[in-house]
Amino acid sequence: MPQDLTSAQETQLAALVAVYPVADELGDRFEAAGHELYLVGGCVRDTLLRGAGSQDLDFATSATPVESERLLAGWADHVWLTGARFGTVSAHKAGIDLEITTFRADTYEAGSRHPSVEFGRDITDDLARRDFTMNAMAVRVPEHRFIDPFGGLRDLKDRILRTPIDPEISFGDDPLRMVRLARFAAVLDAEPEEGVRKAATAMADRLDEISRERLRAELDKLIVGDTVERGLDLLCETGLADRFIPEIPALQMQRDPVHHHKDVYRHSIAVVRGCDSSDRILRLAALLHDIGKPATREFQGGGKVTFHHHEVAGARMARKRLKVLRYPGDEIDDICHLIAMHLRFHGYADNPWTDSGVRRYVRDAGREEQLRRLNELTRADVTTQNQRKARRLQDAMDDLERRIAELQQQEEIAAIRPPLDGNEIMAHLGLEPGPLVGTARQALLEARLDRGPMSEEEAYTVLDEWAAEHGLRSE
Repeated sequence: MPQDLTSAQETQLAALVAVYPVADELGDRFEAAGHELYLVGGCVRDTLLRGAGSQDLDFATSATPVESERLLAGWADHVWLTGARFGTVSAHKAGIDLEITTFRADTYEAGSRHPSVEFGRDITDDLARRDFTMNAMAVRVPEHRFIDPFGGLRDLKDRILRTPIDPEISFGDDPLRMVRLARFAAVLDAEPEEGVRKAATAMADRLDEISRERLRAELDKLIVGDTVERGLDLLCETGLADRFIPEIPALQMQRDPVHHHKDVYRHSIAVVRGCDSSDRILRLAALLHDIGKPATREFQGGGKVTFHHHEVAGARMARKRLKVLRYPGDEIDDICHLIAMHLRFHGYADNPWTDSGVRRYVRDAGREEQLRRLNELTRADVTTQNQRKARRLQDAMDDLERRIAELQQQEEIAAIRPPLDGNEIMAHLGLEPGPLVGTARQALLEARLDRGPMSEEEAYTVLDEWAAEHGLRSE
């Protein structure tokens, strides 16, 4: 190990290999075959930063994919070749996922959304093509020699994001690295070097060459970062956000001295920060929950600003954006449902709901996970600096959650169904299958939500009342 590593870092890297003996085992196999093998990427960076690496190990090697496959055969538990055309062979050994990639020098042609893979000559060439210097460090196995040709260790210590080569060339080779810049700012609490920031700003339009799926993957990682505000600010300040999620910088609405309202962008960042960082869906909903405000802003007398129905507009806008970014349909539904419902709690502190209102809130929220998310989003949405108001709203949510728990215990309200099924309704009213039966079931469900548990006799009484209103007679 070189002298620029502290004794603690030497110990950490030694521990990395000790914890994952498969690294040395694999190194022995490649060395015996005359090939170099290096641990690279996040496992090296995170070990030096936190003393703990990942359960996934990435390697760079002088071996071709065909040679790597041969060396893994009979040793790894499983081998996959889905990435072989890009130079990567994947494997699983002793509970650890491994990726072995031939030294590369990827380049992107302008207008292309995918890299043109070229195999490199040595580890320095390979590290030069990586996104940032803190990701361009390596440890050769099995000899444990630390490689840091671009000063990544120094930048990691200083939390500086710098490209191994000229940033214009690096970003030109893969424009997605500009979004990774924001992602690592959010995840590692790091600051881009000024030349890197300027290059990202000047080249923001190159993001149009990148597939929406790759952009989505980076946004997903950014949104759960411990310093998510760093990443989002960087996306907006450089103009990168304008290229793939323009609704976020649009929240930075101009404020005038007459009409006063809170900074919607800063408020949204605070709401994201207030949500569980391990829940990506919740944090995306928090990020997008107010994107309908610019389109619904209205100025009224007395310096008042309103955003009527911004939750409806926001849910519609979010659905459109998330579809463009190729999010799965179930995730889009969950996120947009949270946005559409995030104002439902509004007013509860001044006028607490009846049990019927509580039942409807739980029913409309959906499954238990969504109810938890909605309550957490509602709590995080309270960013007022008025401590008395904030306390009153949090107390009101405490009260609502207490009442939900009590009703759940009594009635299992999350699973409420109409007290009579379709067959019983048809038999009682002499109806044939059709829309009218569904209308009757909905009326019974509404009665159940209003009144709480009811007996079979009470249910038939409600059905008879409904039938009379619709000119029907029971059998």
